[in-house]
This record gives sequence, structure tokens and C-alpha cells, in this order.
Amino acid sequence: MSHSPVVQNGRTVPVTEAELPPAPEEARTVFGDSFPAAVRYAELLADAGVTRGLIGPREVPRLWERHLMNCAVLSEVVPEGVSVCDVGSGAGLPGIPLALVRPDLRITLLEPLLRRTNFLQEVVELLGLDHVTVVRGRAEEVLGTLQPVHVVTARAVAPLDRLAGWGVPLLRPYGEMLALKGDTAEEELKGARSALSKLGVIDSSVLRVGAGLVDPPATVVRAEVGESPGGVRFATKRAKAARADRARRRR
Repeated sequence: MSHSPVVQNGRTVPVTEAELPPAPEEARTVFGDSFPAAVRYAELLADAGVTRGLIGPREVPRLWERHLMNCAVLSEVVPEGVSVCDVGSGAGLPGIPLALVRPDLRITLLEPLLRRTNFLQEVVELLGLDHVTVVRGRAEEVLGTLQPVHVVTARAVAPLDRLAGWGVPLLRPYGEMLALKGDTAEEELKGARSALSKLGVIDSSVLRVGAGLVDPPATVVRAEVGESPGGVRFATKRAKAARADRARRRR
């Protein structure tokens, strides 16, 4: 496979030679005591993450600013001591950076592809993230078998209305979905409000996190649910799946 060259440190190099740059000083502030583990994770992404096709090689020079730190600052809006499900976790973004800075959280990395879950499990074990569990599956498949969570996170998974259809039903009553989005977040939220309402979302907003640490600050869409996450249709589906799961366990 051939790749176009990238510009790094002012010179053009083949993408296969692009190296992980040193961590910026702000990364020490963001990750604190977990900074060495964050460096190891960045190295894994730049090496195995690229060779296994989990991230594009062009992302290596900007791993710190665009990916690791951008995800870690999501911790600013995650409540203390809650359960989190990272939907479509991929290479572990934002779930693993969040886990590194927030050992108080109970995090599930939900990912349907085997090669990705294998990588995630290796990272979790290597970094000693005892508060993180890797689950292979799609959100709609684990509904009713995965314990409802306080917070669902996601990044670059799908348009907001479709993402909410997957993530919101996994929430417990009065939980929230936190989706890392780009510059069009306000417009995307405006277009998705009707779909969010049908899913039981009672309040939604766009937040900026990481000011002074990442430039520009990360953009997060927050969608808070009421007592029926996913709406009535998903409440029925969730109850049916839970009954089927209990029946399987009794066999």
C-alpha cells in the first residue's frame, strides 16, 4: 500500500517515516500522574495502531493535540464515580484517555470489530487499567445485557441523530450522552433536536472543554435524558432483551 507524503518539522517525509512528536508540556498537566501511561498509549497508537489500520498514518504527527489531549479534556464534564460506555471505541478514543485521567470511572469500551477489540484489550492490560472493560458488539446488540450507564461517550462515530439512536438507549434514567464533535456541532444539534426528543432527551447543549490546554478547545454535544432513555420503543426492547438474558442464564 502506498501513501502520500506528510509534512513534519518543516520537511516532507514518506508517511511510513512520520514519527510521533514529543508530548507537549500541556499533556503533563492534562494527564497528571498518568502521563507515562499516556506516552505509552501514544506509542502504541503510532506503531500497532497504524500497522493494524486503526488510525491513519497521517494522524501520527498530531496524535497528542488532535487525539489524546482532545479526548482527555472530556473529563471536565464527566461526573465523579459514574459508569461510562464509550460507543464505537475504535482505537480507544475517547475512552482510554478518559480512563487515564479518571480512575474513579467505570468504563466500558464497546466496539464491534475483532481487530479493534483485540488492540483495546492489549492496551488495557498493558496500561493496567483495571477500571476498564472491553466488550465486543454493537450498541443495539448489547441493549438489555449491558448494565445501563450514567454516561455514554463517542467520537467521530456517526451523525448526531444516528449516534443518539445507538447511544441514548444504553443510558440509565437521567443519564447523558457526551459526543465529541467538530465545528458544525451547533448546526448538527439543531438538525437533530427532533430525533433527540423522540429518544427521550430532555435537554441538549454544546460545550467547549479544555480551554487553555488544547487549541482550539474541544467541542462536546451533551444530550441529557429523562426517565425513559431511548423513548418508549426502546424501553420495551430493553425489557424484552433483559428477560431473554435472564432466561439464558437460568439454563
